[in-house]
Amino acid sequence: MGQDSFTFTVGKLDAGMAILIGERAHLIEFPSLLLPPGVTSGSIVNIAVHRNHAEEKRQRNDFWSLQDEILSTFGNELPEPPKLEVRNVTQTSVTLEWPPLKLATAKLRSLDIYRNGQRLASIPAPHQNTSTKLSSLELNTEYSFQLVLKTTAGTFPSNVLRVRTHTINDTSGISVCFGNVEDPELLEAAKESLANMKAKWSDKIQIDTTHFVCTTPAAVPPPGRPMGYLNNPPGVEYQRALQLSIPVVQPHWIIACDNEKKMVPTASYYLGMTVSRPQTSTASKRTSIATSSPTSPSSTSSNQHARGMSAPENHPYPSQAQAKFGSRTPPAPLPESDEEEEEPSEEVLSPRGHARSGTMVRDFKFPPVSPVSPTPAVPPAPIPDVGPADRAHVQRQMSVVAVEVPPPPPVEKERTAVDDDGDDVGETVEVDLS
Repeated sequence: MGQDSFTFTVGKLDAGMAILIGERAHLIEFPSLLLPPGVTSGSIVNIAVHRNHAEEKRQRNDFWSLQDEILSTFGNELPEPPKLEVRNVTQTSVTLEWPPLKLATAKLRSLDIYRNGQRLASIPAPHQNTSTKLSSLELNTEYSFQLVLKTTAGTFPSNVLRVRTHTINDTSGISVCFGNVEDPELLEAAKESLANMKAKWSDKIQIDTTHFVCTTPAAVPPPGRPMGYLNNPPGVEYQRALQLSIPVVQPHWIIACDNEKKMVPTASYYLGMTVSRPQTSTASKRTSIATSSPTSPSSTSSNQHARGMSAPENHPYPSQAQAKFGSRTPPAPLPESDEEEEEPSEEVLSPRGHARSGTMVRDFKFPPVSPVSPTPAVPPAPIPDVGPADRAHVQRQMSVVAVEVPPPPPVEKERTAVDDDGDDVGETVEVDLS
């Protein structure tokens, strides 16, 4: 036998595996299918082992060819980190955007947004969404934002973006969507105010839209149909604004922000509120104030000061009274007579502001209340020395006699000319209830 041949004795043999015993009691397991036919337990077999160099070389070449193909297909291009940019900034929100993701041959695991180094949320549908709006931010505060892209090829963070929210006087972050504005002049005036504030506007609701502006919820009628056509259904953009909780205001709010040079509250300019037509220049405001007041400012202020009221301000925008009463006219102040203006000292205001005639003595004091002296105890009457029958009759008479106690002196009550409701009443009258 050659050196590459070894002798074994078959020990245990079954259908799948055979136990071979070597010359030095070495035990090996050998597949039964590779043994010669007719071998049973106790048979002696020789096993020779040879190395196949040609097959090793072929398999090695096949292995490295596969590795080169994998590298050329998946290893030359890597996913690109997202580039984060600012789209719009307001007083309480920031809108961010980025280009579409480039994943190469990798698969997306997640796309997360970080604020000030803390994970805020995951971007939904990152293959389609390329922007996000972050709300509920603080006024005039600096924030840092970053996107983190996680793929099967690794993690790729974006650039860190630092943004400061606007102050109340910065109106450049306004982004409105115009709906149906029936007055063309009012629409042009609102667009001119947006240009002055360096704000944006469009005809479609976008992710950075802050307000929806219209004068009626109806859709813009098609050509040939009047503007006030009653069968016009609500516009699509108007319905989207309601679904997205976007404030629906009138164009007067834009002009008010431009005139005031700051963000004006929208409560008085919601759709359906009665809003006077705004004036776009300061000179026209002064002219309107001068022509609307027939008396001089000094006389008006003096009369109103005597009545305890502040002078009303002629403002082109709805006041708090208009916002409170809506389209109704707020109640006018009660007229006052000339006698009250000539003799203001005799006019007395009740705690609720109602006027009543009369005088008031500042040195008035209530009269002192006289103390009630206690009633002295009445000693029992002595029982005369009589017989037993007469003594019992006298005791019964004494038990039924009531002792008369004098009533206490009356106490003067405060006379009040005004009741709780502020109405004038007469003098009080004492009624004897005895």
